[in-house]
Amino acid sequence: MGPAELVQAAAMARRFYLEGKSKIQIAEEFGVSRFKVARVLETALERDLVRIEIRVPAELDAERSDALRARYGLRHAVVVESPAEEQDDAADPENLGEVAAELLGELVNEGDVLGLAWGRSTIHMAAALDRLPPCTVVQLTGVYDAGTAERGSVEAVRRAAQVSGGEAHPIYAPMLLPDPATAAALRHQTGIARAFEYFDKVTVAAVSIGSWEPGISTVHDMLSDEERGHYASLGVAAEMSAHLFDAQGRRVGRDLGERCITVEADRLRRIPEVVAIAGGQRKAAAIGAVLRSGLVTSLVTDTAAADYLLTESAAGQRPALERADPDD
Repeated sequence: MGPAELVQAAAMARRFYLEGKSKIQIAEEFGVSRFKVARVLETALERDLVRIEIRVPAELDAERSDALRARYGLRHAVVVESPAEEQDDAADPENLGEVAAELLGELVNEGDVLGLAWGRSTIHMAAALDRLPPCTVVQLTGVYDAGTAERGSVEAVRRAAQVSGGEAHPIYAPMLLPDPATAAALRHQTGIARAFEYFDKVTVAAVSIGSWEPGISTVHDMLSDEERGHYASLGVAAEMSAHLFDAQGRRVGRDLGERCITVEADRLRRIPEVVAIAGGQRKAAAIGAVLRSGLVTSLVTDTAAADYLLTESAAGQRPALERADPDD
């Protein structure tokens, strides 16, 4: 390209890339055809006159995020860098909650009903919230109180409601009860029944995922050794909001739900946007199982889990997009 061509190409590129003008507008300004403009812009890229750089914050992995979204038919997939020195027994990295908080700020609209299930990651997310449009916040599960510092689902609901300026509907009850009769009685208590009435109105939900092992699954830790063995014999590979799944995403051990204070799976499937927050190598297979259940539409995870999920065989599977129940 000669000097005049270079100057013209630079001017056209400035109009197109920086000023947002269309090729037709540029063609009219320079007295050429829009096809000429297209050729000049293409040549400007080839000759390195124009450089296009896509930049996202260093902690976000845009390539893995897009690959994961496409592979599982997710609406949104956000992959963050795993900690440099990840512990084998580590729970979800805390930065997942921070990123999930930012994602909720994008997804929640004024007048929505936001549902929060128990989980360390959702509690971290709520603590990191700094913006939410006015919305109602409802707790989707009972609480898990094992005398640890991770308690806080009620506080998470209150925190989200405080940030949004909306109503809070917490559930003051354990997630798991000794028997179905006790659970049924609690569901009819005024405060808990009021929260359950909002379940069909939830538009965006945030949930956690656990693999079936100590310290990684809330339900696993609440059961007796005999009960754990029973559900393990059914092939349980993952749990989410007290629902158990095998490796193919099919629900198993449904009798457990009769003893739990939690949103039903059918109601979860009807929620337009269900964001799962989970990461780490130990949870990777469990995340894959829950994705295959069709209950989740979006995922916030880390590179350790994403690498596993991207090597899994998921050909033809788009469960999040189709919201299909693998049991049907």
